[in-house]
Amino acid sequence: MANAQYDQRPWQERQSGHEKSRDNDYRTPYQRDRARIIHSAAFRRLQSKTQILAIRQNDYSRTRLTHSLEVAQIGNGIVHHLKHSVPADADYQAWLADDSLIETVCLSHDIGHPPFGHGGEIALNYMMLNHGGFEGNAQSLRILGKRGSYSPDYGMDVTRRTLLGILKYPVLHQQVVGHYPDKPDNFRQFKASHWAPPKCVYQEEEALLDWIVAPFSDADKAAFKSVKPVSKGPHAKASHASFDTSIMDLADDIAYGVHDLEDAIVLGMVTKDMWLEHLEPKLSDLASPYLSENLNNIRTQLFSRQSHLRKEAIGSLVSWFITSCQVVENSNFEHPLLRFQVALPEGQRQALALLKQFEMQHIIQRPEVQMLVYKGQQMLLEMFEAYSADPSRLLPREIGLEWQKSIDHGGNGLRIICDYMASMTDDYASRMYNKLFVPSLGSVFEPM
Repeated sequence: MANAQYDQRPWQERQSGHEKSRDNDYRTPYQRDRARIIHSAAFRRLQSKTQILAIRQNDYSRTRLTHSLEVAQIGNGIVHHLKHSVPADADYQAWLADDSLIETVCLSHDIGHPPFGHGGEIALNYMMLNHGGFEGNAQSLRILGKRGSYSPDYGMDVTRRTLLGILKYPVLHQQVVGHYPDKPDNFRQFKASHWAPPKCVYQEEEALLDWIVAPFSDADKAAFKSVKPVSKGPHAKASHASFDTSIMDLADDIAYGVHDLEDAIVLGMVTKDMWLEHLEPKLSDLASPYLSENLNNIRTQLFSRQSHLRKEAIGSLVSWFITSCQVVENSNFEHPLLRFQVALPEGQRQALALLKQFEMQHIIQRPEVQMLVYKGQQMLLEMFEAYSADPSRLLPREIGLEWQKSIDHGGNGLRIICDYMASMTDDYASRMYNKLFVPSLGSVFEPM
């Protein structure tokens, strides 16, 4: 199917309508988007936000910032592989993201995630349960399209295609949210598994969602926003994502499945015995030619205690996943940005899933990790309760003015409090908790 009928120009538009660059600025729109992300406060704060909470007690392990840089590098590698592994006249080539675009999407994919990782996300969702919820991907879209620092009304005011790229779940909160149990009597009885958010776009951003998908046909819009039936869990799910999003999402999974494993091995959270008992037999059962040939060497290198050998193993795994990526086509869509998707062959997909499951079971779900997650959640729950009880008294002045503006326009101000708390780094949230609740800590001279 020819792609000439589809115009690239609408995807370079910004909500503000400002299309012209400064004098003598020859950057592309996507290069300008990337600069806005990199120079934003929200991006800088990722340096003090958790990737895997229990291993943030040192200077070696990854943060949300270094993770995002790795996702951008892997996303760029996937694009480069797809560009050069098939003929230049393949249908998808004209719509394959350039380096600046895919890096922008990857760099910003976690920009809305709150302090204390997914534990913090669940705590904020609990406090916003009756007011539209909280979800990290929805918050990323909100920052880029509404709340960032480059425009009073349009957030980072990035291009439409960048916004489409970070739109992992193009469905509104009310379309997918399920039923929650009754809330406990106090925060100490908070059970995190009961309060996970649906993956969505906030209802407040419905107009932004409509603007992003405006260039698509009505049939594509309807299919793109469709919802999967619930198979397990309380919430329904989005059915589709865009071409660029599929690259970003796969790069994110590779970074999590491989690079985060490296941290855990270096810090002794994953041992050779654990690998041999819980992971290697499952990988061997996949009957993958690559794994059959390389698994023994990979294990030896990963646990050799020599960093150059460990890096060789990590690089080999990442390269295997990147060079296995392929473009698949969904004929239910008309537009190339929806019709094409990037995916792994079944064997590689299963191998990556096994790596992720291993990390979830043997790192994330360890009791010593979950105790730290619980502590972070308790801090956010108590802080949110205090701020919402007396916002004009306790919020920083600038946030308090935004809260009052929301009240004046008929809102309840809770989304502003949620925005403020989601923007906190782990360290800042800990300091503010101490300032609010620990009598011997905190000073009027400390910045808020």
